[in-house]
Amino acid sequence: AGGVTCSYFEQVQSNMNNYWEKDEVLSKLDVKMTSAFVAVSDFAVTHKLKMREAAYVIAVDRVAQACHDRGWV
Repeated sequence: AGGVTCSYFEQVQSNMNNYWEKDEVLSKLDVKMTSAFVAVSDFAVTHKLKMREAAYVIAVDRVAQACHDRGWV
């Protein structure tokens, strides 16, 4: 997940014609990954699920919400 996230950061930098130093990228990655872990962990505990199951539920919900927001469903 970290590699995919860093690839996303590269795309953002390219789109904005910007450059981030290594420390800034690592800081942004740490914030993003920590936030994702906490969200999955909280969801897993609240709904009595395994971490993998909680991650899947969150992911599917995000895709469903994006489809709805675009008027596809």
